[in-house]
Amino acid sequence: MANVSELATKRRARVRRQLRRRNGGRPRLSVFRSNRNISAQVIDDRAGRTLAAASSLEKELRESLKSGADKEAAAKVGQLVAERAIANGVKEVVFDRGSYDYHGRVQALAEAARESGLAF
Repeated sequence: MANVSELATKRRARVRRQLRRRNGGRPRLSVFRSNRNISAQVIDDRAGRTLAAASSLEKELRESLKSGADKEAAAKVGQLVAERAIANGVKEVVFDRGSYDYHGRVQALAEAARESGLAF
């Protein structure tokens, strides 16, 4: 029987495979969520480089948040990564939720990025 990390790895690979089929050359907005923090990156897979990134570990966010592990922190990170991506000329992305359900903090990050101008 597969353990939890093996199942998460399979789920992450499945999501990424589906994104690769549908991305149409757009960069990928990838989310990482831990028990204490959340981070997001806009990645150009063709060039193999990160175009924009934001995390609840950044000093400016850490000081204004009571916790890095709530929906408020996720929304701020989503807003910040969207602003940085747009500043680098990226307006359309595909959303890579990884092995996480589109729920809670992941959903809050995605909605904040959309409201800040990213299209996906």
